[in-house]
Parts: sequence; structure tokens; C-alpha cells
Amino acid sequence: MGSSKKTLITIVGPTAIGKTSLSILIASHFKTEIISCDSRQFYKEMTLGTAVPEKEELAAVPHHFIQNRSVFEDYNVGAFERDALNVLDRLFKKHNIVVMVGGSGLYVKAVLEGLDDFPKIDPSIRLELKQVLKTEGIIPLQNQLKKLDIITYNTIDKDNPQRVIRALEICIGTNLPYSSYTSNSKKKRKFNSIIIGLSGEREKIYERINRRVDQMLENGLIDEAQKLYPNKELNALQTVGYKELFSFFEEKTTKDEAIQEIKKNTRRFAKRQLTWFKKDSNIYWFDFETDTSKLLKKIEDLI
Repeated sequence: MGSSKKTLITIVGPTAIGKTSLSILIASHFKTEIISCDSRQFYKEMTLGTAVPEKEELAAVPHHFIQNRSVFEDYNVGAFERDALNVLDRLFKKHNIVVMVGGSGLYVKAVLEGLDDFPKIDPSIRLELKQVLKTEGIIPLQNQLKKLDIITYNTIDKDNPQRVIRALEICIGTNLPYSSYTSNSKKKRKFNSIIIGLSGEREKIYERINRRVDQMLENGLIDEAQKLYPNKELNALQTVGYKELFSFFEEKTTKDEAIQEIKKNTRRFAKRQLTWFKKDSNIYWFDFETDTSKLLKKIEDLI
């Protein structure tokens, strides 16, 4: 491997599939560091509900972007793209290979290809949409998006009010579908990119998700959510695992119903992650039970 060739190995796939342990194994093998690309693990107040790597895992290999922000800070994908590229620049000075891991498709895309350029939108449009969200909930906004841009409606996380409002304000402010801005050309990066995707039989993925949710609850997720509840309006907290418990605290559901909802919504989230990543033909897919030596060999061959 020529030292001039820097390579970023990215591990993607649905939640609970085993990305963390694989990324640590790969980073240890290449004696390098890991960039986390999980938009929910940035927040130090959210440890249990976001499956932050265990202390031993964090100690095994240096990690970046894990719990480095507060939920009270406004942090978005554009800021992450800038920060991640800066850290990569620094890491590539001492390593030929760096590992990136995460299930947030948009954040992965930002680092590997750059974000799309959106025009400036009149801020009053967002305020009006937020007002609709507050008074009527998310359903009318989802319906409006379905009418204005069916492509985006079918691909984004429709349960995330922030994403729905973002897409709608572009549609309304430009009279063009949001999706017409999201197919721009990729930005050139200074490093080569290898993307490894982990997948598996749906039943097995769902079983892992259910087990993980039970584990989070055992570890104290309800207490963590209780502490965050007074700030439930924050963007960072519109996250599976927290919002269902907030409904339970408000006595809108029972504890058991809230737990079932967390499992159901996490399964839905995993399905959306797979839909997003399956669109990318550059990903080398492996079953999550594949022998890791096989995976390492494939990576060695690709570098």
C-alpha cells in the first residue's frame, strides 16, 4: 500500500447489527482510530438510548464524536461534515487507514460525498410549518410532503419532524421538490473510500433489536429519560427510545405499551436504514454472522 493513498473504511447497516464491535476489530487490526457517524451518539446526556459503545470498547481504540456535544447545543449534519473532515485530515497525517462507523445515512453521505447545496429559504415558512406541527401534529405535514414530493416522502424518516419540515420548506420556498436538490454531483475527497454493509435475515435483526431494547431498560433507560423529560422539546430528544417513554411519563400509555412501541419503532428505523443504504451500489454487503477473517481479507484486497 503506497503511503500516499489514504483510505476511509466505513461500516454501515441497521441498528443493533454489530457495527460497533466490527469497527473496533477492524480498527485494532489496522492500528487506527474510529470516527463515529451516529447522529444520536454525539450527545453526552443520551448514553443508554443510543447504544453508545461500552467503556471497554471505547478504551480499546480511540473514538471521535462520541458524546462530544450536549443536547442543548444546536448541531446539524452540515456542522458534522465540517468537523469530521477536519478530524480526518488530522488522523490521516498519522494513519493510512481510518474507520468510520454509523447508521445515520445522511451523515455518512455528508462525509463521503458532501451535502447537497440548498437555496436560502424565507425563515417565515419554517415558522409556519412549526406552528402546524405544534397545533395539528406531524400527520398534515406528512400528507403535504406526499403531495409535493413523493420521492422524498418515500425515502426520509417521516416520523422525524425536523426532517419533514426541512423537506417541506424547500418544496414550498422554491416551488421545486426537495428531491430535485438531492441528486447533485459528489464532491471530491482526498481519501479513497471503502464501504462495508452489515445485514442479515429480518427475523434475526428484529430479535437483536428486541434484545438490545431489553438490555437498555435493564441498564436504566427509564431513569435517563426521566432526567431528560423536562427538555423533551429539544430536537436531539425526538429519538426512538426517549419519545415513547415521554408518552408513558405523561400517562398517555402504560409502561408495557411504551416498551412495545420502542421495539416497534426501532424495527421501523432499522428498515429505513436498510432502504437508505441499499440504494448505494458502492457498498460491499456481508451477513453480520460472516467470519470476521473473511471480512478483513476482503478489505485487504480492496485497499
